[in-house]
Amino acid sequence: MIIKTTEVQAINSFFRLESLKEVYGIIWMFVPILTLVLGITIGVLVIVWLEREISAGIQQRIGPEYAGPLGILQALADGTKLLFKENLLPSRGDTRLFSIGPSIAVISILLSYSVIPFGYRLILADLSIGVFLWIAISSIAPFGLLMSGYGSNNKYSFLGGLRAAAQSISYEIPLTLCVLSISLLSNSSSTVDIVEAQSKYGFGGWNLWRQPIGFIVFLISSLAECERLPFDLPEAEEELVAGYQTEYSGIKFGLFYVASYLNLLVSSLFVAVLYLGGWNLSISYIFVPELFEIDKAGRVFGTIIGIFIILAKTYLFLFISITTRWTLPRLRMDQLLNLGWKFLLPIALGNLLLTTSFQLLSL
Repeated sequence: MIIKTTEVQAINSFFRLESLKEVYGIIWMFVPILTLVLGITIGVLVIVWLEREISAGIQQRIGPEYAGPLGILQALADGTKLLFKENLLPSRGDTRLFSIGPSIAVISILLSYSVIPFGYRLILADLSIGVFLWIAISSIAPFGLLMSGYGSNNKYSFLGGLRAAAQSISYEIPLTLCVLSISLLSNSSSTVDIVEAQSKYGFGGWNLWRQPIGFIVFLISSLAECERLPFDLPEAEEELVAGYQTEYSGIKFGLFYVASYLNLLVSSLFVAVLYLGGWNLSISYIFVPELFEIDKAGRVFGTIIGIFIILAKTYLFLFISITTRWTLPRLRMDQLLNLGWKFLLPIALGNLLLTTSFQLLSL
């Protein structure tokens, strides 16, 4: 059978076109991931700058002012400095655990961003179990801290790792019970569905008003999960030098620093999604229907407005977290555990039972 030259060329051009389509598809698949990572990086740099400026204002001193305009590049300068510093390894420690620990802490938190919606269709993975996937993934981070403490072969580091694990277990349970109450109210565990359930009545439809007790418990538990003052017992400098990160230097120390701010940002985003209406405007459909038509249609203007709205709500919670750091004194370890087990857990459980009862009565 003789095949003409023109047919061979046509077949070759077809296969080239198909291979180009596959390459284009693979590249396009990574574009949303890289965009999200870039946005997270910028968000963390802004948080670091805001914390330093707000802290300086509270303490009546001058904050960062030399690295870039208004000191905005100070965090970038610190990261560059840590990148070029020497990585020291403890001579008698477990080097594998010591090296893997910071990576586990950062990666587990980064994966949580995949289920956060910044708009109606602006989400990396809209899963039916979105909020519980976040809780499951974030519970892996304390393992990294425990591995770091154990691999350091240092009593202070090991105590810090144990404290991090105990604190995470103590406050994850009330946090999960609050999230379960929100899922019952919204009849879904998808983050997009939870935001949509709050959007019908605008400002009055926020879960903040329907779950005020759950909001307070969630707020306290998320601060404890982020190990922010007054809950930073795993790295209390007066007792444990620097806790699980005592033996770290260079970029590995920087990874712990980044992980704490990543965790703070993701917790703030979930506060905005679960309790503050997410990307939606705080105005009822009845009053301004055309704005919500733009938002629901997924147009560019509506998407940009939605991103700005959810970021404004997120940074409002971040402001509360930063001011809390310089307002309240650090708790003792026994006080921290008592608060989690004896107060927050019964309150969160009672809130869940009340929510379930109201949902059953409304059927």
